[in-house]
Amino acid sequence: MEKVLEDQMKNLSADPLTPVPCRIKKVIRETEDVFTFEIEPPMEFGKFDFLPGQFTMLYIFGTGEVPISISGDPAKRESLTHTVRAVGTVTKAMCKLKTGDMLGVRGAFGSNWQIAENVGKDIILVAGGIGLAPLRPVIYHILNHRELYGRVFIFLGARTPRDLIFREELEKWRGRFDLEVEITVDSGVEDWRGNVGFVTNLIQNEQFDETKSVAMICGPEIMMRFAAAELRKRNIKSEQIYVSMERNMKCAIGFCGRCQLQEEFVCKDGAVFRLDVIERIFRRLEI
Repeated sequence: MEKVLEDQMKNLSADPLTPVPCRIKKVIRETEDVFTFEIEPPMEFGKFDFLPGQFTMLYIFGTGEVPISISGDPAKRESLTHTVRAVGTVTKAMCKLKTGDMLGVRGAFGSNWQIAENVGKDIILVAGGIGLAPLRPVIYHILNHRELYGRVFIFLGARTPRDLIFREELEKWRGRFDLEVEITVDSGVEDWRGNVGFVTNLIQNEQFDETKSVAMICGPEIMMRFAAAELRKRNIKSEQIYVSMERNMKCAIGFCGRCQLQEEFVCKDGAVFRLDVIERIFRRLEI
């Protein structure tokens, strides 16, 4: 595999369909089936540039490729971080990789959370499970420019305490006075002393300034629907809400049409959409 990727490196072009071979610098096991990879680009490739919310295509030679949102700090351009759950053929193979192994990378692609365009606003982040990973770059950006934003709410839901990712960072974020972090789980255990219930319950317990709030939601679609509905009950308008519509993307550049939703291509026009733009599709359960 490594020799094939190295041979590819010699013939790289500006073709967005050509993976750039990158070496895995670090592997962190978040939970039983979730891993975080820190990837470094080849020296001649330079540094990575991406915006919070964008994704890349990760390629394993002989297995295939998958779209994975970037979960690292956009200010640290010398490496690229992805958090992956082992749920399919490619991601299960990916989670067996070790430090020093190679991955093909295409991207970054797609839209972003528009966090830089919402300076001065209160930011509401709602995540379900691994949905915290695509929102993590937003949190990094806010912390790097904390004086530019108002109140910051982070609402996180997980199936069980064992399914919580980024545990050390969560503890640090919960200890800050300038972040309001609430966590809930669907099913607690004997030593769990936190909230038990749906993440929408956390939204119900807070007061927001609807005149200057922006919400960003990522997780299972049923959770995003209920979270968006709860926010609208709190007078947060659809044009103030962003959702991530990550789908079964294949080419990442709108060529194959696999992720087309009516006139929208999730890979090109998303995966992050403002709710009022996607709402007519978002409400349809069969889409």
